[in-house]
Amino acid sequence: MMNKLTGWDDTIVALATPPGVGAIGVIRLSGSNAITIANELFPAKNLLIQPSHTIHVGFLKDAGKALDEVVLSLYKNPRSYTGEDVVEISCHGSPYIQQQIIESCIRNGARLASFR
Repeated sequence: MMNKLTGWDDTIVALATPPGVGAIGVIRLSGSNAITIANELFPAKNLLIQPSHTIHVGFLKDAGKALDEVVLSLYKNPRSYTGEDVVEISCHGSPYIQQQIIESCIRNGARLASFR
């Protein structure tokens, strides 16, 4: 089923900052399952019940393995710049860490953002 606004109804993930440039990188999840996917990787608290426009600090984990200590910014629809649920993951700037986080998001239901 296609979303009228974007043409897609899935959840996408992508690096939102230039790769390998800064000490911090931002990975953006956007779509109807963005908060659910982030919640699976963020055991520190239940993101599903947190209010919009809030920031949360803790470790991202995948299959019990710590990926990185991150800051999550939570934006619930329709009050985000995409109109969808958005989670921005501010992590360390290491390309390896960023790739591990993106792959974990994909394993949990996101697809890599691309031009279609």
